[in-house]
Amino acid sequence: MKALWKGFSTYAVVGLANTLIHWQIFYVLSTAAELSQAVSNFSAYCVAATFSFYVNSLYTLDSKVSMFWYVLFIGFMGVMSYGVGRLGDVYRLHGLVTAISFSLLCLVCGFFFSKFVLLRGRDA
Repeated sequence: MKALWKGFSTYAVVGLANTLIHWQIFYVLSTAAELSQAVSNFSAYCVAATFSFYVNSLYTLDSKVSMFWYVLFIGFMGVMSYGVGRLGDVYRLHGLVTAISFSLLCLVCGFFFSKFVLLRGRDA
């Protein structure tokens, strides 16, 4: 069980920086630019994910990942970000609820996706 959570604390710290980037962009796009929560959440995720994916692959997961894996990661999590934003639009949730919900989901799902899909078979 301990091996399962190896690297999670560092991943979480990088995730906090990612979250700040994501939330700032989400806020600007959804309020100032008046875009939908789905589009705002997806766009903010793509920018923040570029930062965190790079930092996590260098420091947290100790592995070099190819462009193919980067696109796969962005695609998987991007679909999830759009879906959470879409639910926020449909149910008219406050943007903060959407951002918090996605951030928590992203933290857990992103860690396990990285560990078991992107880096499967490696000592991450």
